[in-house]
Order: sequence, then C-alpha cells, then structure tokens
Amino acid sequence: MHFSKRSLGALALAVSVGKVSAFQTHTRSESGPRHIAAFISKDKIQQSIVRKSNISGVSTFQMSISAENAEVKTPLEEISPSYKELVSKLQTITQLRRCSAVLDYDRMVLMPSSDDAAASRGAQQSALASIIHEKATDSSISGLIEKVHNDLMSADINSSQFEDERRVLELTKISFEKNERIPAELEAKRAALGSSAYTAWVKARSASDFSMFAPTLKECFDTAKAIANYHRGGDTSVPLYTQMLDEFEMGMKAERIDDIFGEIQQALVPLISKVLASESPPSMDALHGTFDIEKQKDVNKEIITKMGFDIDSGRIDESVHPFTMSFSPSDVRITSRFSTDEWYQGLAATIHEGGHAMYEQNIGGSCLDIDSYLSMGAHESQSLFWERHIGMTKEFCKWTSAKLGSALSGEGSDFDYSADDIYGAINAVSPSEIRVEADELTYPLHVILRYNIEKDVVEGRMEVDDIPQRWNEAMKSMLDVEITDDAKGCLQDVHWSGLAIGYFPTYLIGSATAAQLAYYCEKDVPNFHDDIANGEFENIKNWLTEKVHKHGRRYESLDAMLEDQLGEPLNPSYLINYLTS
Repeated sequence: MHFSKRSLGALALAVSVGKVSAFQTHTRSESGPRHIAAFISKDKIQQSIVRKSNISGVSTFQMSISAENAEVKTPLEEISPSYKELVSKLQTITQLRRCSAVLDYDRMVLMPSSDDAAASRGAQQSALASIIHEKATDSSISGLIEKVHNDLMSADINSSQFEDERRVLELTKISFEKNERIPAELEAKRAALGSSAYTAWVKARSASDFSMFAPTLKECFDTAKAIANYHRGGDTSVPLYTQMLDEFEMGMKAERIDDIFGEIQQALVPLISKVLASESPPSMDALHGTFDIEKQKDVNKEIITKMGFDIDSGRIDESVHPFTMSFSPSDVRITSRFSTDEWYQGLAATIHEGGHAMYEQNIGGSCLDIDSYLSMGAHESQSLFWERHIGMTKEFCKWTSAKLGSALSGEGSDFDYSADDIYGAINAVSPSEIRVEADELTYPLHVILRYNIEKDVVEGRMEVDDIPQRWNEAMKSMLDVEITDDAKGCLQDVHWSGLAIGYFPTYLIGSATAAQLAYYCEKDVPNFHDDIANGEFENIKNWLTEKVHKHGRRYESLDAMLEDQLGEPLNPSYLINYLTS
C-alpha cells in the first residue's frame, strides 16, 4: 500500500504489485536486497537513452545517438525461449496480485463494514493468495532462471546488451527464494488476517478502546515476525526487525536508520520548543469555517490534475484513511477525505496521494518487478515532494488562492483570505495528537515514536498490551501533547492491522529524500518558483520522472539511486536545513 504521511497509500500500492500483503494486504513487499548487475551511467541516460516498455514486458531502449553508432537489439525472448516462458509466468503472477489489489481497494472504499462481509472477503483473498503463492513458488521458475543465465553466457550473445533482463533475473531469484521459504498456510493466514484485523481495528478505533484490538494486534505482530523469520532463512545474523524493514526499505539497516533519525531528532527538539514559545504564532483562521464537501472535491480534482495526475488513467474516491493503489500505470487510484469545518487536510491528502500516483503512472508497464517502485522511502519522497516542497510554498498559495476563494465561499460567507494568510496558516507549527494532521516540523517525531515502539515489540523489549502507556508517555515527553483517548493515540494508524511492521520509518526516510530531491530540482529546473506560481508543473514532473520514476527497480537501493542521480546518497542535512531555515 502506500501508507504515506496521509496515506494508506503505500500499504495499498504494495499489494497491487505483489510485494507484501499487508492489507491482504503496500503492504502497499516481496522485495529483498537488490544487487543490480550493471548500472546505466547517468551520462549515458542524459546523452542517449530514452526508456520505453514494449508490449512483451521487457524494457527496450530508443537510441537518440547517431544512426551509425546505433546497434539494433534483438529482444531476448527471440533468443532465449526460456526467458519468454519466464516472463509469461511472472506477468501472470503480477496480474493475479493486481486482482487481489482490486479486492483490497473495494474493501477499503465500497465494501459493507459488517463482520460477515469482512470474513467473506478474507476468505476470498486467502484463496487468491494461495493460488498466487503456488504460482510464485513453482519450481519451474528456478529452472528457467538457470536456463536463461546459461543462454546469456552463450558465445553467440552480447550479454552487455541485456542489462535490464539480467536485473529481471536477479529480482526474480530473490523473490522466488523468499516466496519459497513461506509455507502456503502462512501466506493464506496473512491474507485472511489482513482483512479481519482491519475490521477489528476500525471497531476499536470507533470505540477508542485499545483492549478490543490488542489480541488481534498481537497476532499481527506474531505473524509478521514469523514471515520475516522465514524470509531471512537460516541467516540468523540478520536481526528480525532489520529483515522486516527490508520488506519496505531494502538495503537500509536499522543501525543506519537509528543514525539518521537521531540526527534529525537532535536538531528538531530544541527548535520545536523555541517555536512553540513564540508569542506571535501565525493565525490559522484561514483553515476553519463551513465548507461544502462537493465544492472541495471539485477544486481538489482541478488542482491535482493540473499538477500532473492523469485523471484519464485514474480516479479519486473517499476513504477513512487516504491511500493510493495502482493496478497498472493506466489505472492508478487515490482516495482522500474531507471535512465541513476544515479544508486543508483534504487538499493536503489529495496532493500527497497524487504524488504517489504520479510515480505509479510513470513507471514502465512491463508487469515485471523491474518496473515497480524502488522502495517505500522512494515512494514517500514523491508524495512529500509535492505536498510540502510544492504545495506548501508561497508560490503555490498564490496560484491556488483564487481557486480556493471561489470553492470555499458559501452563502453569506466569503473565503476572502489572501495567499499570505493561507501560507501562514498551512505552515503554522502546532503539536497535534494525530500524525497525519501534524505540521512538518513536529511530524518527524511522530514517526520516530512509532519506529521505536514497533522495534521494541519485535525485539521483545515490550509487550503489545503496554503500547498505550508507552505511546502516551512518549507523546508527552517528545511533543508535550496529552493523549486522552486511544483513538487519538495508538489506534489512529491502520498500518499494524495490515501487518505493515517496519513501514513507519519509510515516512521519515521519504521526508529526508523529498528535501534532497527538492534541493537539486530547484537547481536544475529553470524558473522553478515562477512555474509553481503560474500553475505550470510539467518541467518539475519531468525532472522527477527522469531522476526517480522511470528507473523502477533498476537500482539496488534508495541510496544507490540517489548516489547515481544526484551525486550523493541519502543525506538528512537537507531536511534539517529545510525545517530550520
């Protein structure tokens, strides 16, 4: 999926491409460590290559260099019948996972909320998960990988032409070995539990009673730990939580996350205290009033489509928790939520999910793992780039102020706030109980809190029953926020009900990546600020597609992609500078 700051999105996305089944489940991950066979250099990309996806599902390249230097590439399927057969099997698995994602989307948007409906849907998804698992662990896949490898070693083949195909083999081998380790009954249990746990979470949240959810949540943690234990195989040197992180942010160990998060927390805590002590905080009056829901939907759709979301290849619905789900680049759906007394959370959620969707709409259409999102940190960077580094700027407020004034005015009440009023209101710092409503300065601490809790539960330092007390104490010590009920505390997020344990850190990794991308985008795109003020986003979107979207999983990690595309790996100093400047 894509659980984003405001999204189930990531949780939901994962399901659609078959990575974990956290809602089954982004969730919006069968991805393991990625070791790419060969990189295409940045210079070559800039000078000569425009990637396309052909109908058979393997990537091809359109050469823009001179004709005399161009070499026509024969598709590997024409050389290796084994590769053609392998691709066919892999594409079938992807399509079945997308079918499961359709059931998931319906469950979260349209399905009745009764226990019987949840049980029935859980049985459907469990049955489908068993079929998918059977096909994903088909022993012939391993044999085909070996045959294709031997074909590529043939003296008659220039194997340097088939970098993408080698990456397909590598990703397939990793995925197959992980799938093969999971017993079919455990895979079916994960799918059924994702449905029943979601229903249990919704009920407990409505009643604001953690004890109603605690037994199910313990089962979610235990099942996720069992899956991670199988995934790591016999290598017990890999900590269980690191293995769980790898499902969402491959190649990034808990130790590196500890260092990054520690640096961010150390920089932000004293600043937050200083900002909150200010005697002249900006007014937030522009956010509140009485607003028509349908008018909000209309202006949200107008804004996000102008920013680059292809509405002809997607749709916008409503859900309890906003999310994004992709069934293919030509069918990417987002959800948002709206309130009659506050308009900004709806717009921020729409922009955030639209950022996820634009990533999915610009990935290759091969139906192979190489053309799926790189990691959840990469995915969150796209949603947060648009939400924060575009949608919270003065220029964006200038562009949208007239649109908002028209949409948010009602009978006898005009929305006559200026662009400066709106900018001040949406950038105000005010500690919140709710993560998805937190300002961007205090938001990182919400993520760090969840990261610390789930890590301690997995590593046996605390029990599931102790989560509410630990949560409330941490909110008080980190943000000076009193939590008075579970619904606004430890029951506010859906992620753990989807077995998405190890997912939360990707939000802050995505925040740091978004700030780093924004720094370089502003340097590279002429008239960056003027384009935003004029509502012209094509150059910015194209830059993101060139640097992030089109590469899919051709890199082994987020660090590797940033190193190649920007010249340095993930560097939290860009986020710290952005938040403290």
